[in-house]
This record gives sequence, structure tokens and C-alpha cells, in this order.
Amino acid sequence: MKLKPVLIPVFVVLAVAAVVAWAARSPVGRDLDRTLPVSSDEIVEAVRQVDQHFLSRWKSMTPAEPADELLILRRLSLSLDGTVPSLEEIRDFEADVDPDRLNRWTVRLLADTRFAEYLAERLARSFVGTEKGTFIIFRRDRFVGWLSDQLKENRPYNEIVVDLISEQGLWTGTPATNFITAALNDGDLDENKLAGRCVRAFLGQRINCAQCHDHPFEDWKQNQFEGLAAHFGQTRVSIVGVEDKQVQDGEPVEYKVEDREPSKRREVSPAVPFHPEWLPETGTRRHRLAVWITHPENRRFERTTVNRMWGLLFGKPYSDPVDDLPDPGDLKQPDLLDILGADFREHGYDLRRLFRVMAASQPFRLASSHACEDPDEFKRLKSQWAVFPLTRLRPEQVIGSMLQAASLKTIDQNSHLLVRAIRFFHENEFVEEYGDLGENELDERSGTIPQALLRMNGRLSQKAVEADLFSSSARIASMAGSDKLCLETTYLVCLSRRPTPAEQQYFLAQLHETTGKKRQKMVEDIFWSLLNSPEFSWDH
Repeated sequence: MKLKPVLIPVFVVLAVAAVVAWAARSPVGRDLDRTLPVSSDEIVEAVRQVDQHFLSRWKSMTPAEPADELLILRRLSLSLDGTVPSLEEIRDFEADVDPDRLNRWTVRLLADTRFAEYLAERLARSFVGTEKGTFIIFRRDRFVGWLSDQLKENRPYNEIVVDLISEQGLWTGTPATNFITAALNDGDLDENKLAGRCVRAFLGQRINCAQCHDHPFEDWKQNQFEGLAAHFGQTRVSIVGVEDKQVQDGEPVEYKVEDREPSKRREVSPAVPFHPEWLPETGTRRHRLAVWITHPENRRFERTTVNRMWGLLFGKPYSDPVDDLPDPGDLKQPDLLDILGADFREHGYDLRRLFRVMAASQPFRLASSHACEDPDEFKRLKSQWAVFPLTRLRPEQVIGSMLQAASLKTIDQNSHLLVRAIRFFHENEFVEEYGDLGENELDERSGTIPQALLRMNGRLSQKAVEADLFSSSARIASMAGSDKLCLETTYLVCLSRRPTPAEQQYFLAQLHETTGKKRQKMVEDIFWSLLNSPEFSWDH
């Protein structure tokens, strides 16, 4: 596949701009002291409840064996940072003799700036979509930056959501308001889009069809959708930003919809489909709706949050699809989403804690393979989370992992500014070529031939394996003290594991007595083979 050439002068200008913006937001120094003792005592009970839930489901089956700890580290790094761990991190991890090191490293990754920035982009897709929109009145970049800052501070998730729905001000000075301006359509605010997005992102329900008629399969009615949309009926976007107006030009501002009769509009009052007593008596209509959505008794909110975060950690939501959850009232007894949701609520809607509990659970630490040879039984094991799910890496994970494999050092907020800028532009270019998954990135999908060709022959993938002055392939080829160490290090960098005896036997024969350029070329070929293997492009 032929890629378009990049104009160097344009790249330089853009790189400088990106470096300045990125540097302004990145702190100096490590986010978490590597020697900091981390206790898992505070999550023990929550993890026990989760494990007990699954153990009760596994009584009639044998779950997979525990996964290797390096593989679990790879899963954590991919899910929380969007990339495989660096050789530097792998060496640090193996040097950590603490028996609870997986929990320690989960905390370390969650405290890293990379986690906040990566999760912010993932969440922004469900909050405002992936379209750039009208640059003047919708600044997606400012929105993602603001969301990243909230996650860095570990601000309670319910407070973040309240701000998204109810904040007022300019989209530049008050970036949370971009949640509202993302719904502008030809200068007019689309109240229906905001209502549908709020329910889908925060309550886990797809109700968009109810804006035209009663939902054919669920209990959602058209008048319920209209009542939710009416909470945005007094919201206006002007030169002073997003604001709520009760009176405009001397007339009360009310939400009106087209009636069944042509050219006739009827007024709709704000309403909620259930538990109106959760609505506060004061505040703007948007603020009242935000408080209702995040109300402590609203199980839909906590269940939706848990299901989405489970999907981001495992690559697959617990309840699929991620935004079409069953009504909690339909459940005969509490399920996993209720167990984790209650813990999430009781501990102040702490996202980091939620990820720690899920990452410490048995399903996350199981192998993705099983000795079972019966296809039907293996399917049953997968449905009960008795094996770790195999999922394709998302585009940004693929290129992020390629770029990280090309460097022995960790590429993070402490890397050289130019390195970070180059990675930023390379990722965007690759994702555009590879195919962005958009808002529905947790849906199951199949790979394509163009994607495989891009991984094999694309300019960026070729650059990742090329043995130049600073690349990992060149450094490994020249600095590894033996063929065995050379091969082992290459496998750790690319696949976060050591070669099997059969792999070792084959590749050591290829490396035997190679030196100089010939050795570099052989290491490049091994890199290329590993980066294009199915194992590299899947989370497993």
C-alpha cells in the first residue's frame, strides 16, 4: 500500500506546535515513585466479592490456568496506556520481588499521565464522538485535554459528568462545555442529540428512535424522550459561550417540538422517565438533569460506568453491546455490574480504584487458552469469562505498540519532546490509514487485508523495525552479548515474553555467526516477523 509523502516543512511547523502544547500539559518527573509501597488491603473485599461471583458460575467447569505475569503486565499496559510495555518497564517489573507486584504496577500505571491521556480519548468518543466539528465553537482538543486533567487529579467521576452536562461558559475557557457545543447543527443546538447521548453514555441505553415514536422493544416512550430533551431547551450558544436562559427578548424560553399537524408546535416541559424525586428543586434544567443522572440511587449510572470500564480493560464489555444494558429491574438478583457498581459508588466514584479491583480479579488474570478441545464447551467457558477474551487491538494500540517496540526506553511524558511529537503525528497518520473505529470501538470487528498490508509494508511499520542509530533493533543487534540474549530481548520488546524452545531453536540458527550489517538485517527480519504475527495484534 502506497502512503502519501509527508511535507517536511509542514511537519516541522506542526511538530513545534504540538510540542509546545504537550509540554505545557505534562509534568516533570515520574508520576509515581517506583519505591512507593502500595497496599492492596483496601480492595481485598471488593476483589473477593467479584471472584466469588465468578467462582459460583464456574462450579460446573474448569477455568483456564493463571496467565503468566508478563502477559498480564502487557494486558495492563495495552488497556491503561494504549501500548505494550517497554523493555525498561519489563526489566523493572522483573526486578520487583514484591509478591503483590501486579497490584503495585497497576497502581503505577494508573498514576501515570499516559493513563489519564489515553482514557480521556477513549471516553471522549462516547461523550462527543470523533468528529472535529466546527473549530470555532467546538474544540475537541480542549475537551480531551480538560478531561485528561480531571482524570489526572482522580476527580470523582460523577462530578465530571455533572460538569459535562451542566457547565456554562466559553468552550475554550470552560472546555467541559464542548459536550454541549458538539451537538450544534448548522448553528442550532440539537436537543435530541444531547438527550440521546446523555442516556447512551451515562445510562447505557439507546433511545434515539424514541424521539420519533415509542421504542418498539423497550419501555421508552416518545414523550419520555421529549421530556429529557426539554432539559436542554433553555440552553443557548452565543458569543459569551454556553448559557441557560429563562427569558429571551422578553418572552419565556420553552422547549417546543413539531406536532403531528403540519406547522404546529407544542410546548414540552422537562421530565424524567423514572424517579422524579431524584431531581433537585433548584438549579438550571441541565444541572437538575445531571444530578438526576448521577444520583446515588440510580443504578443505571454506576452499572453503565462499570460496563464501559470493564470493556476498556478487557477489550470486551461485560454486557454487550456496551450501551444497551438491560433494565436493572429486570434482573432477578444482583450481577457483576451491581457488585462493582456498589463498590464504585461507596468509594466516591473513584475510577482508579475501579480499575484496580477489575485488574486484580481472577477473570483478568486467566490465560486466554484452555486445554478444552470441545468447541461448544470452549464457547461456554468464554461466555462465563472462564478464559480471558481474545480481542483485536484498536488502531492506536497497534501503532503505539509498534512505536514503543522501536524504543528500549519508555515513551511517556518524560521522553524527549521531539520523540513525543513524532509519536503523536505518527499515531494520527497510522490510525487514519488503518481505519478509525469511531464511537463504537468496543463492538466486535474483523481484520481487513488493507490493514494487514499496512502493518507489513507501511512506511511507519517499516520505520519501527529499521535498524538506525537509536532504534531498538540496532541496539539489540550491536549490544546483546550473545545470540540467545539478542533473541530473548527482541521477543521481550515485541511480544513481552521470551521465545519458546522451538522458536529459540529456529531463530538461533539464523543468528548464528552473524555480525555487523548482516546481524542487523537478521534482527530487523525477526522484528518484522514478530510485529506482523497474530500474537502482536491481539490482546490475549
